[in-house]
Amino acid sequence: MKDALKQGIIGALGGFAMSFLMNYFVFPVPHSVLQNAVGNGMSGVLSGFMGGFLGLMGYRAELKKREQKTRSQTN
Repeated sequence: MKDALKQGIIGALGGFAMSFLMNYFVFPVPHSVLQNAVGNGMSGVLSGFMGGFLGLMGYRAELKKREQKTRSQTN
């Protein structure tokens, strides 16, 4: 549970950074409600993907670390 929480926080921070950068540089000030909705939608998709991807990569790294630790203890 502790590892999942840690990886979730890492993923959330990555998603936050992606969303911030998208809203600040790509869609800074929308001129209409439609542009605002499209910008928020794209930002949400990319930040969700980034958060999930970083969380998954961190989880895989944790599993690999545990596997190596288990192998070294058995040998």
